[in-house]
Amino acid sequence: MTRRMTRRTTQRGRQGGAVAAAVLLLGTAAACAAPGRNHTPGAEPDRPPHGAARPPAAGTGAPERGFTLVASGDVLPHDSVIGRANADAGGRGYDFRPMLAGVRPVVSRADVAICHMETVYGANGGPYTGYPAFKSPPEVAAALGDTGYDSCSTASNHSLDDGAAGVRRTLDALDRAGVRHVGSARSAAEAARPALMTAGGARVAQLAYTYDTNGIPLPDGQPWAVRGIDERRIVADARAARAAGADVVVVSLHWGTEWQTAPDARQLDLGRRLTAARTGGRPDIDLILGTHAHVPQAYEKVNGTWIVYGMGDQIAGSMVNHEGAEDPRGNQGSIGRFTFAPPAAPGARWRVTKAEFVPQWMDTGAGRVVALPEALRRSPGRADYREAQAAITKAVLSRGAAADGLRMGR
Repeated sequence: MTRRMTRRTTQRGRQGGAVAAAVLLLGTAAACAAPGRNHTPGAEPDRPPHGAARPPAAGTGAPERGFTLVASGDVLPHDSVIGRANADAGGRGYDFRPMLAGVRPVVSRADVAICHMETVYGANGGPYTGYPAFKSPPEVAAALGDTGYDSCSTASNHSLDDGAAGVRRTLDALDRAGVRHVGSARSAAEAARPALMTAGGARVAQLAYTYDTNGIPLPDGQPWAVRGIDERRIVADARAARAAGADVVVVSLHWGTEWQTAPDARQLDLGRRLTAARTGGRPDIDLILGTHAHVPQAYEKVNGTWIVYGMGDQIAGSMVNHEGAEDPRGNQGSIGRFTFAPPAAPGARWRVTKAEFVPQWMDTGAGRVVALPEALRRSPGRADYREAQAAITKAVLSRGAAADGLRMGR
């Protein structure tokens, strides 16, 4: 079913400095982590559970080995997507795992895997709705966990589509699935914590923010419910996470202009400013991951730090652009994969030694997400695969990232 995404680009600075101040309460890994797979409240957070043993936390004196991090774009279940998941469950409930099976090998092999859950979940049993006010089946969360995702950004323009109840149901379901989350919150204390993971001896903190919530005000008495984009707050939160022990700080931003392949002026300016922020000569932010535009956008190394302006959609129904035409770009996206190496000297940053992108495509006819390089290896005659991969690659490399070493992965 075709759905139109409306243009909403208003920036609002909200929530004051409450989040930045609250993050200073972080102290230990247990305090930083959202409940994760096999996580016991008060215990050290688990390593991404892809079948390997959890590495020692940073600072324990154990050897550091580096790690890989993957990230993907918007999970946006339109009515047609919900219907496909119901069919995949044999008409009894909803199963989104077959939809994501094509990218599971890419996601599950990473040490840290990050998704973007754009919509909120409805109550068990429904009703569930697509555009314009989304209420998705909570079974999405179980599929994300089964695919191998460790953490999801949940700050988006749809975060308040069902008010505080939608936020609560979404985070409850992600907790049950063992997927960490950041960007929306059920309490001020939760809003003060980044998602924290350990990999390769490093503590990895994820922060998340959105440009707006489609004009829906924050719930009464809950100014912390969704994190809005504010440069000073983001930098303060990143510095607080670093001071609390994070070795790598990843910032997820729901930003940009829908249906615009080129990053807009706000993205370019904020990206430059955030990557320029430093403490003691060390960058405060190690990676920026963008969502929202619904089309693949460029990767670029700015001030020595990688920015993915927009990863495009991972899951979405057929998309109609602002001109009223069905636009195949709305089902194109990329998975970013970054290999981090331990610091060369005490106090130095963890370095990205390998940067890759994996083109992916939501085949709306089949209701499946396709990892295109592997799919083309198996089916080299598929013209639709070749066309999608070429379009994604052109967008991803449009700001010269190849010169800085970005390569297509598989």
